[in-house]
Amino acid sequence: MSRQVVRAPESGPSRGVPPESALLTALDLALVEALQVDPRAPWTRIGTAIGVDATTAARRWERLTSAGLAWLTAYVTVPTLTVGYLDIACRPEALTALTERLCGWQCVFNLERTTGRYQLFVGVSAHGLAGLDRLVARRLGDLDGVTAVRLAVATRVYREGSGWLVHTLTPQQRAVLDDTAERARLVAPARWNDTDFEALVHALGADGRRSFAELARDCGMSESAVRRRLARMLVDHGLDFRCDLAHGVAGWPVIGGYRLDVPGDRLDEVGRVVSALPETRLCAAVAGEHNLVLSTWFRSPVGCLDFEATLASRLPGVRIAERSITTWMPKRMGRLLDANGVARGQVPMTPAP
Repeated sequence: MSRQVVRAPESGPSRGVPPESALLTALDLALVEALQVDPRAPWTRIGTAIGVDATTAARRWERLTSAGLAWLTAYVTVPTLTVGYLDIACRPEALTALTERLCGWQCVFNLERTTGRYQLFVGVSAHGLAGLDRLVARRLGDLDGVTAVRLAVATRVYREGSGWLVHTLTPQQRAVLDDTAERARLVAPARWNDTDFEALVHALGADGRRSFAELARDCGMSESAVRRRLARMLVDHGLDFRCDLAHGVAGWPVIGGYRLDVPGDRLDEVGRVVSALPETRLCAAVAGEHNLVLSTWFRSPVGCLDFEATLASRLPGVRIAERSITTWMPKRMGRLLDANGVARGQVPMTPAP
């Protein structure tokens, strides 16, 4: 598979504390949450929700994206493809080279270095189980230094990053951003073809707020066709948008990973409870050694203890089988990140064939 890396402007040192000018303000966090709620809302609506004019909202977003502090991307959702979670063990001297190599793979959307017995936790997408099998047996099997691989296949996702909120806005502010009626009005009865779908996904992958005019120009469609096809993708849940931010700079420097053992008849109940917790970024049922995978964000390491206490009190009978802390997340949803979570580049996301 050919590799195409789109570089973003460098922002701050790759290690240590980011420069003072890069810190996110309360208004910045409100702007990020507004875009989490309604990623493609017009700036007039975004500005109204956070209490500024449209020009100010657009200008602040441009500052955040240029600095790599926040970004918005579009991607194909789980019902449309097969998602796997790989745990990879390797020799210590191979860890750096493997991290760099895997970050360049387009089918790898997330990559974390962790404290667990597997040094790497990797999220991958593929066209079916056969694609995942080829990825593990052929591509991973050819890499030097890999000593063990464990694969779990996502069967149901209760929450992923697009459902996580900063929790800065009030309910009234979030209500300003509801565009459900507008999307329903735009939906076209006819379905799009695969070429249209792929063109729009790739065009929106690097910047989910590209204008309809830009999308029409680059995808060879009319603006009205782009509006209707995009609305249909969202209603059908074939495409999702995600507004992300530099977690270390924003105040969530600790990423915790968990594997839970849940009785089969309680899996949906537990999934709903865990996914509603504010710390939960990912909650997915999987077919693998354990049946529930979690990823969580905390303000400090002690947050892990509080989170586990909450699980124990609210979900008796559920066992935490594994726990780890991420020492570095160099890739999240195609974005290449520095030690503070600041975006320094992008690898387009393409499922393994």
